[in-house]
Amino acid sequence: LAPVVDRMLVHLKRSSHLFMDETRAPVLDPKAGKTKTGYLWAVTRDDRGWGGGDPPAVVFTYAPGRHGHHAMDILTGFEGILQVDGYTGYDALAEPKRVGGMPLTLAYCWAHSRRKLHDIYQKDGSEIAAEGLRRIAEIYAIETDIRGVSPGQRLSARQARTAPLVADFGDWLQAQRRKISAKSRLGEKLTYIHNHWDGLQTFLTDGRVEIDSNRVENLIRPIALNRKNALFAGHDEGGVAWGRIASLIETCKINGVEPFAYLKATLTAIANAHPQSRIDDLLPWNFTPSR
Repeated sequence: LAPVVDRMLVHLKRSSHLFMDETRAPVLDPKAGKTKTGYLWAVTRDDRGWGGGDPPAVVFTYAPGRHGHHAMDILTGFEGILQVDGYTGYDALAEPKRVGGMPLTLAYCWAHSRRKLHDIYQKDGSEIAAEGLRRIAEIYAIETDIRGVSPGQRLSARQARTAPLVADFGDWLQAQRRKISAKSRLGEKLTYIHNHWDGLQTFLTDGRVEIDSNRVENLIRPIALNRKNALFAGHDEGGVAWGRIASLIETCKINGVEPFAYLKATLTAIANAHPQSRIDDLLPWNFTPSR
């Protein structure tokens, strides 16, 4: 199945807009007599929010660590917009020295910014955090209205309706930062939003960009569930296999394909010498039960 998953990643990297995230993948370390922490890096394409024609897909690539150079390696050849959370490991992808292609445009996640304020509000009942949440809710309400329409329509609506709200939020953010100690819990959360401000505005300039990275976050949740059930992979190669199987199953699910039927048919086709030149026939989004 490795060539099939590798081919999926080739298709994804031809896109102009992707999501990326990473999640823990415990792996047995026999020498230490315990598990070590590997990571599954998820690369996702999901253009359904603006009616894009390319099928949604996700590829999980196992790596023994969380260092940013793993993201750099995985995305070699991809050029465009990458939607991510605020993890600093992605920063080098936007720098001129990026290896593997031109610098990427990073679009940061408003859901993560909202989560920062929500945590403070839940703990302290902060009125400032509550006001920030109210302002973000207004921005999300517009996104709900324009979900599924064309990129041009989304861009026009954002420029007319959302951009003023974001500008007001930016002014409000700076005003609060001048009042509050940067070392306080709320101050730290406001600083996080400030530090990612440019990337938080990327969605205002391109109708294909989503307001958050929830698309990829939703796809890594089954990994977390499996992590509880299976406990760990037996070794690094097991982690690689884990990522491949998860890539095929989750891509099947978001394309409305029954995973067991797909895997059975695909493994049968491979065993019967399916030609390498027709590997695209084996991609999950091209599967039909009649095949």
